[in-house]
Amino acid sequence: MGAQSWIVTTSDVVHLDDPADERLADYTRLTDVALRSKHEPAKGLYIAESTQVIHRALEAGHRPRSFLMAPRWLGTMADALAACPGVPVYVAEEPVLREITGFHLHRGALAAMHRPPLAPVAEVLARARGGEGARRVAVLEDLVDHTNVGAAFRSAAALGVDAVLVTPRCADPLYRRSVRVSMGTVFQVPWTRLESWPGGLDPLRDAGFTTAALALSDDSVPLDEFVAQIAAGRHERLALVLGTEGDGLSHEAVAAADTVVRIPMAGGVDSLNVAAASAVAFWATRA
Repeated sequence: MGAQSWIVTTSDVVHLDDPADERLADYTRLTDVALRSKHEPAKGLYIAESTQVIHRALEAGHRPRSFLMAPRWLGTMADALAACPGVPVYVAEEPVLREITGFHLHRGALAAMHRPPLAPVAEVLARARGGEGARRVAVLEDLVDHTNVGAAFRSAAALGVDAVLVTPRCADPLYRRSVRVSMGTVFQVPWTRLESWPGGLDPLRDAGFTTAALALSDDSVPLDEFVAQIAAGRHERLALVLGTEGDGLSHEAVAAADTVVRIPMAGGVDSLNVAAASAVAFWATRA
């Protein structure tokens, strides 16, 4: 039986035409940031958007609560749906989807996913590199822009960062925009949230990591000089600490770090956007 035949005959597919249907409550008002930031953690859910992102979430072992899509995407999603028997598949026409979500759903499909529990920092570090342990991690301090969080995760995945740690006030990596911008790499790179800050740097230091704050300061080391130190055998384990948009790293974080590193600038520009800075730092310090 082909994929399309399976979709037509399965009892999991539910065609809906009422945007107010209570079964769609997980998907409503997705553009309301205040609602989503309260709704998702409280119910242990996050929203995966696009067929690619959903496939990556499933490959990472995340469990779907339901799917939502237009009829034309049923064929593309056939393998994912077949792998999740018993999970409702809500199907609606494009105008109804726009009314449900508040935006044009042009990336194929949505899935309400059960949010997996976060692992302790020590466990995340120990599991990296197939159990050999992490050697290079990123720490994101208080980023508020979900786009920057997603971009940092995408760079971390592409450039071989072993794990990402986020501070207690950092934006949610599993928020819809973060997941979408990351192209689903938030499921690929191990991550967890630190319980305190900047005290969260202490476990890294205890585990043998050099904590390097990316910041502008009088005693900062140029990135190329820092890379030369790595090549000379120093900083075998490295934690790169990047700060929030605008103000950058807090004074407390800079003071708590082992060293401060700067990316040299030209053209009268004082610094890069945090997502761009993360990509430069990850590439320069890659193993």
